[in-house]
Amino acid sequence: MAEIKDPENTILMELKDGTVTIELLPDVAPKHVERMKTLARAGKYDGVVFHRVIDGFMAQTGDVAHGNADSDGFNLRRAGTGGSDMPDLPAEFSKLPHDRGTIGAARSQNPNSANSQFFINFKENGFLNGQYTVYGRVISGMEHVDAITRGEPPANPDKMISVKVAADA
Repeated sequence: MAEIKDPENTILMELKDGTVTIELLPDVAPKHVERMKTLARAGKYDGVVFHRVIDGFMAQTGDVAHGNADSDGFNLRRAGTGGSDMPDLPAEFSKLPHDRGTIGAARSQNPNSANSQFFINFKENGFLNGQYTVYGRVISGMEHVDAITRGEPPANPDKMISVKVAADA
């Protein structure tokens, strides 16, 4: 388990194999950090599937509108097409590279369309630099991210069992 320096800006994501600890970067992308904490505190990420997991690239999740595996309305064909009921976020691009374990904001073609979805990079993905907002990094539990079932979408997708702000845990 990683040493948590700032519990208010640390996310604890429970996956099937264990806990992933994510350090958020409010100095780099304050709006994205605030959105993730708001959705986590509301329980919106709990039970949401990883709907797009590409080996050697990244694992994407966070469709709080369509991706909850525990809800009656779960529809894997639609997972990845939605967000939250809050407005989209403006891009918060920085010089931070998309290295292994970084958290990036998923979006459509419009740079200012990020909402609730995010991805975790399996490896260094420099071609994303300056095009997608980086707002966090895995500081422990990356082996659990590496174990997420692959597919677009996976036949039996893994889900985020729970997502909490460390200060609340």
